[in-house]
Amino acid sequence: MRVKTVLVIQCGALGDLICSTSVIDAVVRQFGKDTRIDFVCKPGPGGLFALDHRVNRVFNLSHCKWPVWLSPGKRNIVRSSMVSPYDVLINFGGGSQFKGLVEKVCARQKVGFYGSEDHFPQGMHMVDALKRIYARAVDEEHLWQSFPSLVGTPVDDVTNAYGLEDRYIVISPSNSHHNQKKINHRAWDDRRWSELIEALNRDIQVVVVGSRNEGRFFDGLRPFPSGVVDLVGKTSIADLVGVIEGARGLIATDTGTAHMASATGTEVFALIGPTPAWVTGPYQGPANKVHIISSNLPCSPCYKTEIMKKCRDNLCMKGISASDVYTKVAASCLAGERLQDKKSAAS
Repeated sequence: MRVKTVLVIQCGALGDLICSTSVIDAVVRQFGKDTRIDFVCKPGPGGLFALDHRVNRVFNLSHCKWPVWLSPGKRNIVRSSMVSPYDVLINFGGGSQFKGLVEKVCARQKVGFYGSEDHFPQGMHMVDALKRIYARAVDEEHLWQSFPSLVGTPVDDVTNAYGLEDRYIVISPSNSHHNQKKINHRAWDDRRWSELIEALNRDIQVVVVGSRNEGRFFDGLRPFPSGVVDLVGKTSIADLVGVIEGARGLIATDTGTAHMASATGTEVFALIGPTPAWVTGPYQGPANKVHIISSNLPCSPCYKTEIMKKCRDNLCMKGISASDVYTKVAASCLAGERLQDKKSAAS
């Protein structure tokens, strides 16, 4: 039987790409383990597949809005498809910026935006909505048995490389909106992050992660307490996957690392305010555990609404205390161990 070939276009942020990885399992179930899967991604998030044996090739696309005739990256994808046409093209890229690329790529079947009449379903989690996008290419039984999954650096390797203990918690305080000048509605207060790190550090090794271009944000949290492992800007994406996979749990806001934890089966504690957790939060599958920590204010969620535009004080995030987060993390990840009273240290 001839090996099937699939091209997946997903040039969203890291979290979007992670949510899309259910397609890997789905097409392998549909066409066999030898299926050749290529991805079109932005250069940064594309590093997610550096060690993933399931992905044959990654086309890095820097300028998504450029038309095919002006984009060397898009022309390279088209030329490659002319030499070896794809059996299936799955396009998760909304907007007109991918229309020309989808039209020119050689593929026997095209599904997703501009390949068919699919529209992004509303009101369901992004993972399930993305499955609807490629449902025409995969049988129903394979579709709903597939979930986001990642392949990173082996846990033993990252444990040795970064001096991690057998038991550790990962804290990911930043998100993609920290470098913007306007209010970051999804952010949690720096002081509370510091309180939580200090409280957890008494019970378990704490590992702090973030990207190298977020130095100014992390300067507000440093110096960390003695014993905290500072991996900010020190890991590749593949190593970060391994670090998160080996953790007892991960604490983050609504950001890419929360999706990473969900996809590796690591328990995730997501601090959610303005965004709809049931749509864009970390995905609850059959093999993981997701805790949504929220103030549950009447105005939430407000993401991309007039309420959010007028909001000058993200009370939905400020209403989450460090002691609330500590209590939830300790009860689940430190179960069976004596818990100290952190109310005074993390309030």
